Amino acid sequence: MSEISVTGIQVREELDKAASLVVTARRLLATGTMVDLSALEGKVRVICEKLVAMGREDGKALVPAMEVLIGDLDRLADAIHERVDPPSMPSSGSHAPSGGV
Repeated sequence: MSEISVTGIQVREELDKAASLVVTARRLLATGTMVDLSALEGKVRVICEKLVAMGREDGKALVPAMEVLIGDLDRLADAIHERVDPPSMPSSGSHAPSGGV
């Protein structure tokens, strides 16, 4: 395994911070609290800028951490969508037993 560069270490730290922000946002969302995602947006922007500037080999070492963050962001997006537009409940008439007693 190749040694990670200083920039790679900095990006890894930013990935960890972003992951922490995602966990916090999901926790707050689950309690019904409004969530300000501007700090997370800033972290992701910094990560992307640093990744673009990195060499391919340095970036390869960060792929697993990036994949985890992307999955976490996808789950956060799903939770936000559920909060904004909750799934509809099945109508009570469609499953009501027919006939009387």
